[in-house]
Amino acid sequence: MKQLFNKTRICVPILEKTYESALESSKSSINAGADILELRIDFIENSDPDAVKNLIQEINFPLIATNRRREENGFFKGSESDRIEILLEAAKVAEIVDIELGTELDNLNKIVKKSKLAIVSYHDFEKTPDKDFLLEIVNKELKLGDIAKFAVMPKTMADTLIVLNVLSEVENTVAISMGDIGSYTRVVAPLFGSPLTFASYENSSAPGQLNIETTRDFINKLLIH
Repeated sequence: MKQLFNKTRICVPILEKTYESALESSKSSINAGADILELRIDFIENSDPDAVKNLIQEINFPLIATNRRREENGFFKGSESDRIEILLEAAKVAEIVDIELGTELDNLNKIVKKSKLAIVSYHDFEKTPDKDFLLEIVNKELKLGDIAKFAVMPKTMADTLIVLNVLSEVENTVAISMGDIGSYTRVVAPLFGSPLTFASYENSSAPGQLNIETTRDFINKLLIH
């Protein structure tokens, strides 16, 4: 499988409750050096398909549309059909759409088909599964979408090495070890060809996320040396 991007892109999540603040935060993140944004639609109160589509068009920057389900620490309050409808509309204008592996298969396939590029994602906020399990998850995700993603919680440094070990064996995969213990994996991931790494501008969307400047500085030093 060919690598989708020639270098790791730094993605900044936009975590705002209103369309106006999401637009403002997007502009600030772009000015701060983001390569791509992740619009967390589930944070926006009273989101609807047309308004989300219009917001993405107004932001006018490479963007991942994510409407995270509650089962994976998301905040979307509507029905599953509403969540999918919003993502289908977002897929018309977003560069990438993120859809969870746990989504009902018909809905997942609808999203992937409508998207220019699709991330299929998996999250475990309690633990780090073993390597074989994570490789199985990644293989399932890559069969369904373009980019695999998993984010897991480490309890020991050894858990973080499992994540990097998996990343060393696969392509087009975003692999994150969360929390303070795993924060270094976010800047080491580019050495393993990760297409994306996540950094914060003001608010972080996951434990252990570093800011844009720190992330870019570490990545540049690692890749130069």
